[in-house]
Amino acid sequence: METNQPNSTKKKPPTPNSYMRYATMGTQMLVIIALGTFGGYALDKWLQFKFPVFTIVLSLFSIAAALYLSIKDFLKK
Repeated sequence: METNQPNSTKKKPPTPNSYMRYATMGTQMLVIIALGTFGGYALDKWLQFKFPVFTIVLSLFSIAAALYLSIKDFLKK
């Protein structure tokens, strides 16, 4: 016999708020990485280094920071 109770195993479709959450996380990552890379480039240019030390270091640091913040926000729910 069939009952009229809702099936609790069905997945709900994502809401627009969840899409905005992920779009915000992506934008945040992009801004952090862009600022870190630009800051490293500006430091290398200002200090007149031939090898882009600060560009490499700050871009890698900004990638790590962006990933850390995104994972932290993702796990927070």
